[in-house]
Amino acid sequence: MEELERHRAELTGYCYRMLGSGFEAEDAVQETLVKAWRGLDRYDPDRAPLRSWLFHIATNVCLDMLRGAQRRARAMDLGPAGSPGPDLGPPLPGQAWITPIPDRRVLPSDPAELAVERETVRLAFVAALQHLPPRQRAVLILRDVLRWSAAEVAELLEGSVASVNSALQRARATLSEVPARDGLSGVPGHGGEVDRRLLARYVDAFERYDVSGLVALLHEDATMSMPPFAWWLRGREDIRKAMLAADAPCGGSRLVPAGTANGSPAFGQYLGGEPFALLVVEVSGDRVSGTTTYLDPRLFPLFGLPMSFAGPPRIGE
Repeated sequence: MEELERHRAELTGYCYRMLGSGFEAEDAVQETLVKAWRGLDRYDPDRAPLRSWLFHIATNVCLDMLRGAQRRARAMDLGPAGSPGPDLGPPLPGQAWITPIPDRRVLPSDPAELAVERETVRLAFVAALQHLPPRQRAVLILRDVLRWSAAEVAELLEGSVASVNSALQRARATLSEVPARDGLSGVPGHGGEVDRRLLARYVDAFERYDVSGLVALLHEDATMSMPPFAWWLRGREDIRKAMLAADAPCGGSRLVPAGTANGSPAFGQYLGGEPFALLVVEVSGDRVSGTTTYLDPRLFPLFGLPMSFAGPPRIGE
């Protein structure tokens, strides 16, 4: 089993890109490893390397899970930006959303590989992948993200090289037509390091509910969304209006670092010591380009966050 476990992170990253859900990806990988363990006596290393065999099982598991499933999305993919105001509309069910996953569960530890692969789990890229039919999605991930050869993918999918190349061409064409409203469309490139001083200033302003300070750290066309609501905002001015009109519902919040999610800094947001939301902060250059507040405390254990927080009081409290 230890030999199988060595492939868990890579398999989880693959299943996450296929499924768009951290919870479902972990379930898919667990099912993959259990099936592999039970079938080890039938595994023939002369026919395929262990890694290829595991990916074959994982692909079939994901394709089964995707049968009849609706496309997962971000709020920005569901409709135009809303207006500042109290009406967020009805919440959508959990399966409607791209949900985050900790980088440590899906990305390599090698710094040389990390910078490249981090871009392939960005929320925008994973959302773009959901526009593809499942088999095309598998082909594109295997060819353009994991860099498998066409022959390797053809063997895994039990098809021909010509069919793989055709599926890849169609997948790339589809992604090129996906509106790049916010973030990436198509196969991503390289990202930069996040300015830690910017994050410290953001956390400080957030915890003090300093609206002016927060807005000053945003790009002019920054976005803000709060799954499970389809409502979202674009632009510093609308975000400022929404925060001022909301009568500080998040006043007194504390943010606890949760590492990185989908290549971006993440924080557990606590209200009154209780888990409230997972906040993913996307940064571009020296400003915050977008925030996604997942109002789902079930994400806290996935990110290693405690289910209660009683940290030291802020200065002045």
